[in-house]
Formats: sequence, C-alpha cells, structure tokens
Amino acid sequence: MPTTLTAFADVTTSDSALRRFLHGLPGVDAVGLEARAASLGTRSIKTTAKAYAIDLAISMIDLTTLEGADTPGKVRSLAAKAVHPDPLDRTTPMTAAVCVYPDMVATAKAALNGADVKVASVATAFPAGRAALPVKLADTRDAVAAGADEIDMVIDRGAFLAGRYLETYELIKAVEEACVRPDGTAARLKVIFETGELSTYDNIRRASWIGMLAGADFIKTSTGKVGVNATPANTLLMLEAVRDFKAQTGIQIGVKPAGGIRTTKDAIKFLVLVNETAGEDWLTNEWFRFGASSLLNDLLMQRQKLSTGRYSGPDYVTVD
Repeated sequence: MPTTLTAFADVTTSDSALRRFLHGLPGVDAVGLEARAASLGTRSIKTTAKAYAIDLAISMIDLTTLEGADTPGKVRSLAAKAVHPDPLDRTTPMTAAVCVYPDMVATAKAALNGADVKVASVATAFPAGRAALPVKLADTRDAVAAGADEIDMVIDRGAFLAGRYLETYELIKAVEEACVRPDGTAARLKVIFETGELSTYDNIRRASWIGMLAGADFIKTSTGKVGVNATPANTLLMLEAVRDFKAQTGIQIGVKPAGGIRTTKDAIKFLVLVNETAGEDWLTNEWFRFGASSLLNDLLMQRQKLSTGRYSGPDYVTVD
C-alpha cells in the first residue's frame, strides 16, 4: 500500500486540475447518507459498553472556551478540569486537550504543568477567517511559539464557495508550514470547514479532500459559532472520506465534530458512527475528538450514575 500522496501529485498542480478531481468525486446521495446516519444512531448500548464509551468520549474531548470574556482565571480553571474532570473520582480519564484563543495558550500550558493534556489553539482569524494571509500565518506562529500542541484553523469559506479550490489548498499548506517549530517538530493541524456554511454534502466531501491533500492531521466540521454545526450526517461523510483516503494513500487522518454535541447519548451516537464507518483504528483521541464544552458535564453525571446508581444532577459538576 502506498504511504505518500504521490498518486495525487498532479491533482494540485493547477486550479483546473484540482477542480477536475474534486468535481469528479462521486456525488453524495443525501437521502442515503442521512438514513444511514439515523440508523446507526439507533444502536442500543449495554451497561458495560456504555461505561467504556463514556470514558472513551471523555478522553476525546477538546475542552473549549472561545469567548471574548475569557480570562486567565477561567482558562486555569478549565485546565484543572481537563486534568481532573471529576475531583472526587481520580479514575476519570483526562480530556484530550484544552482549546483556547492564541493569547491564552501560555496560560493554559502553564496551568497544565506537564499533564498529558494537549493545548489546542484556534487560529487564522477564527471563526470567520476574514483576514489577509500574513495575518493568519502570524496568528498561527504566535500560538505555536506560545506552546500550542495543536492548531485549529478555519478555511476561507468565501474562496471555497467561489470555486477557488487551489487558493483554499494553498492556505492550508501555508498554515501547515507555520505550524513547524524551529526544532523541526510541528503542532498538529486541524482544518475547520464550517460545514453549516458549505450548503451541500458534495461541498463537504470536496472540502474534506482538499484538507486531506493539503496535509491536515484532522478535518473538523465546525467552529461552533454558526447555526448548524456537527451533525451525524456531515460527520459520517467526513469519516467516509478519511477511510477512503487511508485506503488509497496509507495516511490516517483524524475527524473532529464540533458544536452542538451536548449529551452522552449524542456522544455515543458519534462513537458508533466512527466504529461502523472508519473502524476501530479511529477509536482513540489520536484520531477522533469532540469539540465541546458542556458535553463533559453530562458525561460526568452519567458516569457517576453508572457507578453509584444515583443521578447527581447539574450541581455535581462545575459550571464552565
């Protein structure tokens, strides 16, 4: 099996070549896609499997605060929660990451104090992406220099929807290069498509392939800042894309649904999608994440209910 993008070398040589490739991808059967996503969401999970799924989901969360009112104190509190989600039960897994704005990266890094929790930072003029390329690259470099382990970038949806596919590809490549540190190591790159603004499933498939061809480590549904964010159907489509990409290149790429996933029931539905579509190789926080804030609280309450038989209610968890 090939383990490089050599087979796709000619695809990104020009805008016309990339357009031919993307518009040559199979069209998405919207009815079939939504029906399959709905069907997988009805799978019943038994108690033992549910306990495993809850811990797995906790370990996959990028615990997020992306508000204009964020303060160092709030970020330190979030970091403490990421390390010990349930202070009364130290068997609770850590979350995968804490996700903050670039100016809060150093605060988050210091607060984590070497814990096995990544610091992710949004960049490239998040969430709209409306800035000049030098500004986007400076935004990325600042976050990496401050200690970010991961960068969540946004594509220019205007450029993509206008059909400027090569421009979208080249932006991702430029940001990927900006993720490289002076010592040669690099922050992992998550590429956000804002699927709620892409209008069609065909566009989501095309954006997924642009991101993968450009070197994304993860493809991500949404910023969480628009009306339609992660859905089972758009996540299923992206899981199919990474599965097919690995089959053709040998390169594994992660998926991150973000926005609107608030309950344990929701999270388990997404884990079923992962298992049934991409497979067990993706059932790890190395390759699948939830972009969420309120989700963790519900997972903790359901976890405690399974262990004690009692439902503690919202006072059991901290308010983020």
